[in-house]
Amino acid sequence: MGEKRGLLHSLNKWANTQEIDARDLQQATGEAGCTSVADAADRVPVRLRGALRTVTLRPRGGVPALEADLFDGSGSITIVWLGRRRIVGIEPGRSIQVIGRIGRHDGARIIYNPRYELL
Repeated sequence: MGEKRGLLHSLNKWANTQEIDARDLQQATGEAGCTSVADAADRVPVRLRGALRTVTLRPRGGVPALEADLFDGSGSITIVWLGRRRIVGIEPGRSIQVIGRIGRHDGARIIYNPRYELL
């Protein structure tokens, strides 16, 4: 029974840490004057800020494409740089600000080739 209680305590601690991180990201987004992912409209220029959760090389249509998942505490969006295999500084855990237009591909929200600033 003690093992279950310890595991439950660890899971609760992890969940609370994730909630605090999400809250901190949302606060930083608002303070920087950026739009949250949840509130960002499609097909209009937006400025988003958050942390990269994952970064992968995933070819699209035979062209190399660097793909990242940007999370800002309110939600996440896929960022894709076409024709790139790697960008120095674009790595999981890195804070970044991007400017671009949100589109949709296979139902997922996505920004292609945004301007970006490493934070």
